[in-house]
Amino acid sequence: MEDNYNPEFICVSDEDGTEYVFEVLDRIDTDDGKQYIAVVPTDGEEDDDTAENIELIILEVTEENGDPFLSQIEDDDEYDKIEELFLERLSEFYDIDEEE
Repeated sequence: MEDNYNPEFICVSDEDGTEYVFEVLDRIDTDDGKQYIAVVPTDGEEDDDTAENIELIILEVTEENGDPFLSQIEDDDEYDKIEELFLERLSEFYDIDEEE
């Protein structure tokens, strides 16, 4: 079977208008209607050295005025629970070194 890899990228702007590009690795929808996204930063170039040391970023997806909005998860317990779900799912595809 042919393995087709089609990465999904999102562009996010901060308060100052600076744009950042992230690759979406996974999404989780919870039973209580919340959505979370796991992304890694990308600069458009893939380097073997940096590919091994990429930080996973987990954000909550909300909606404001009909537009998607990404925000940090403020509650530590909620973050830990969602992080564990992502790490479990992503460990099947990536070599993940968990650091505290």
